[in-house]
Amino acid sequence: MMVRLIIGCMLACLVAADQDFYQHQNPIPYDFGYAVKSHDGSHFRKEQGNGHGQVQGSYGYTDPQGILREVHYVADQNGFRAQIKTNEPGTINNDPANVRVVSNAHHGFQRYGAHFSHDQ
Repeated sequence: MMVRLIIGCMLACLVAADQDFYQHQNPIPYDFGYAVKSHDGSHFRKEQGNGHGQVQGSYGYTDPQGILREVHYVADQNGFRAQIKTNEPGTINNDPANVRVVSNAHHGFQRYGAHFSHDQ
C-alpha cells in the first residue's frame, strides 16, 4: 500500500513539473525554407513563425513548360488568408472561398485540360 502511495505521489510530481515546464517556456520563433529544381520543374517553400501564433509563408511549383502556381499565406489571430499567383491556362481573377487569386493566364486557351471531363 505504501509503495503505491509513493509511486502515485512521484507520478503526480512528474506531471506537475512537466506542465510547469511547458507553461513557462519562452516562445520560439522559426524560419525555414527550401528550393528544388529538377527535370520535372521546380518547387519551393518558405515559412516564418514569430513564436506567438503568427505564421507567414509561401510555396510554389513551376512545371517544365513554365506554368506557375504560388501560394502566399498568413495565419494569425485573424485566421488563415491566402493569395494565389498563377499563369495556369483557364484561370481568371476570381476570389473563391475568401482566397485572392491573381492570374495572368491567357483566357482564350481552350485546349488545356480538354482530355478531362467533370464526370470522371
